[in-house]
Amino acid sequence: MTGTPLALSLGDPAGIGPETIAEAWARREEEQLPVFLVTGGASLLRTAAASRGIDLPVETIADPQEAAAVFARALPVLGTEDGEWAPGAPGKDGARLALASLEAATRLAVSGSAAAVVTGPIAKGRLAETGFTHPGQTEYVAAACGVEAQDAVMMLAGPQLRAVPLTVHVALAEVPRLLTPELIVRRARIVAAALERDFGLLRPRLAVAGLNPHAGEDGKFGDEEARVIAPAVAMLQAEGIEATGPHPADALFTPRGRARFDVALAMYHDQALIPLKALDFDEGVNVTLGLPIVRTSPDHGTAFDIAGKGLADPGATIAAIRMAGECAARRTAGRNL
Repeated sequence: MTGTPLALSLGDPAGIGPETIAEAWARREEEQLPVFLVTGGASLLRTAAASRGIDLPVETIADPQEAAAVFARALPVLGTEDGEWAPGAPGKDGARLALASLEAATRLAVSGSAAAVVTGPIAKGRLAETGFTHPGQTEYVAAACGVEAQDAVMMLAGPQLRAVPLTVHVALAEVPRLLTPELIVRRARIVAAALERDFGLLRPRLAVAGLNPHAGEDGKFGDEEARVIAPAVAMLQAEGIEATGPHPADALFTPRGRARFDVALAMYHDQALIPLKALDFDEGVNVTLGLPIVRTSPDHGTAFDIAGKGLADPGATIAAIRMAGECAARRTAGRNL
């Protein structure tokens, strides 16, 4: 195998990240996955793999370029950072290892030594105990790329749906105040450009959801649709972006509704994530749009409650690796045109 590898971070070693990474490598041929390496955790990965009955060959490498030659016979691990595998028992040492792995994987992607970064699930509270000051991994990766956090847009993607929450980790009561035409337009531009560059959609169709029940029903249930969302949609249309809305969210995610758009722009976190997780939970991928690098992550948490029990489905990790490879390949092809 040839080419620049993807860089995977471990995630919290007490969670399901290490075992799903091991499972992904074990299925590399049947899933036709691109070459990837993991930053740190060689012995930890072996132990996690054994919990699933996988005899995982691991080979420590000193340079990312060695990954391609190793990948067919062993999981390449870059770096000597390691720790104990303690499923379901998160602690400071594990959080430090998760942070070191994240930092190393991100550096590789930013420097071009890795084609993309795929981040394993972390426990934000535990990471904060190590002095980590970012709200999450998305903001950390954006800062490492020199991108403002507001321009790093989270998209959840699965086989049946792509959805973007325009406001993310904020109280629901704050959403109406935060929504502005400028916010919607700014993030919609980033989404449209990323779907063209990274997903190969020449004219992506953006469906913009309403905020209120029935998209406000002509102002009976709120005026945000007329005052904020509709003007933003009109601005996007004037720029040549195929945007429609505001659409009533209760009908937007039906099979017939989903056939009419390539991505849904939701007004708040749960409006986007509930349908995505209902439809594509085991294959959902968190993609960060608007970055100079490709970054994906499985769209699930650490799942401490099932770690080490052989119950974790590796589908989202496999999907995140595959999607990162596909997006990186499109970027490379675009640069070579």
